[in-house]
Amino acid sequence: MPQQLADNVCFALYTATNSLVRAFRPILDEYDLTYPQYIVMHSLWYQNEVSLKELSNDTRLDSSTLTPIVKRLENKGLLTRNLSDLDERKKVISLTDKGWQLQVEATALTEKLVSRSSMSADKIEQLRLLCLELDTELSKAE
Repeated sequence: MPQQLADNVCFALYTATNSLVRAFRPILDEYDLTYPQYIVMHSLWYQNEVSLKELSNDTRLDSSTLTPIVKRLENKGLLTRNLSDLDERKKVISLTDKGWQLQVEATALTEKLVSRSSMSADKIEQLRLLCLELDTELSKAE
């Protein structure tokens, strides 16, 4: 049985997430992005021209959270929302040239963040894999 709050895995993940977002904030401020906006952009750099539903599945952000984020990114000129050629009821979210250029600049973001940690690349990769495994296992229970 946990002896103190920090002994709980939920609390450890929560505080680590908050620390990570706080560490990202000044770096993302340089690009006028919030962390959720960065997540959306990152998803689009891997798979462009997707529906809101596909983007929601990839980012794990529900559509009520995702829609305003996409609108803000569109207002910043980083992406567009256009009607699908295949189904005019759907909109396709696509990166603009400015959105693609941000990817080039953002590759340094992760390097900056990793340099702030004394964790080895192997430990960071282990942590990533464990978090994904935990997400998969907990998602099965839903």
